[in-house]
Amino acid sequence: MQHSEVDTMTQTTKDAEPSPTTSPGPLSGITVLEVGVFIAGPFATMQLADMGARVIKIETPGTGDSTRASGPHIDGESSPFLRLNRNKESIVLDLKSEDGRNSFKALLENADVLVENLRPGSLKKMGFGYDDLKDDHPGLVYASASGWGQDGPLAPLAGLDIMAQARSGLMSITGFPDQPPVKVGVPICDLTTALYMALGIVSALYERRASGQGQHLDVSLFESAVSLAVWEAGSYYGAGTVGRPNGSAHQAQAPYQAVSAKDGYVTIGANTQATWLRFCSAFELAFLEENELFSEPAKRLENREALIAIIEEQFAEREVEEILEEMNRVGVPAAPINDFEQVFNDDHLNARNYFWDSQHPTLGSVRQLGNPMRFSRSQLTHGTAGPSLGADTDKILDELTPPVGTAQKAEAQR
Repeated sequence: MQHSEVDTMTQTTKDAEPSPTTSPGPLSGITVLEVGVFIAGPFATMQLADMGARVIKIETPGTGDSTRASGPHIDGESSPFLRLNRNKESIVLDLKSEDGRNSFKALLENADVLVENLRPGSLKKMGFGYDDLKDDHPGLVYASASGWGQDGPLAPLAGLDIMAQARSGLMSITGFPDQPPVKVGVPICDLTTALYMALGIVSALYERRASGQGQHLDVSLFESAVSLAVWEAGSYYGAGTVGRPNGSAHQAQAPYQAVSAKDGYVTIGANTQATWLRFCSAFELAFLEENELFSEPAKRLENREALIAIIEEQFAEREVEEILEEMNRVGVPAAPINDFEQVFNDDHLNARNYFWDSQHPTLGSVRQLGNPMRFSRSQLTHGTAGPSLGADTDKILDELTPPVGTAQKAEAQR
């Protein structure tokens, strides 16, 4: 089933008032200013908005966030933007103009958090670096995301997700041996940076309760990516071994990978002695248990190619669904390799009400990916789709003390 932004969904999310057993989002009452583009900053603030924070997205006149140019577009609205910037408000401010800077200063008076992922030093040039603001706003949590960090020899350079994947080593272990380098299918460095940023912000807000002081949080794509190399660090520091690409296979365990079947591929994870023995009890695989080449984990890893060849020979006449049923029966982790049409219509996700429908003033219902954090009492925000450029400018400027709001509103309307 394909879903259009303008479809009327039969299962809509109930946005009723919290019941007596629930509470508002855990970040309710927190105000966040976002000067963000593309993914890292906006994905971090999306997490905060989901948890109840008020997120005011500050965009440049004319074009706004660069993600607005990313297709596909529905009635002029970017489909990715509608999801990446849900539950936010959009205000257009020209921070290079005096009126724009004055309005930004007024917004800062009530802000708990400022998130930015511009080139290091960009906001400082406008007078809004952390050192420029910390004395007047001592409780402000100022979070910066960048390619390489706020200092160090690489700091001035442009840094996008693929550059971080390359320099961090992630691309050196992704793909198959003796093949051209490939990146992870999603912008993993951007997204990981965003999650670290959201965690750092929440931690700084928690610390502020005791100290009364904000602080500067510096998160980079590069370091976020390197932090994921847990297995590779273990191999290098423990044995001097440098990781190499293994396709879908695990760096240190076998069988733990995708294997071919009659009608496709299936992933299996018989990576402990207990699951290995259960795996051998399936189909006609008992002979593997008796083979000295595969008798213990280290030997199975050493002889992985031979092991996988035997498994794939046994699976050659069996369909993926049959293999999954048998693996589930004997208690071995296994899963199909779904495409995203299958994922976005997955029975398990639907049973857990993972997907939900946001509202947009011109597009109507917009299906959203769920947030994997599930609180027993706190209610996550299921509100609006990403806003149109400047949709909330008038409302927000009306909240500011005139004449700042009046002057900037006139500028925005021109």
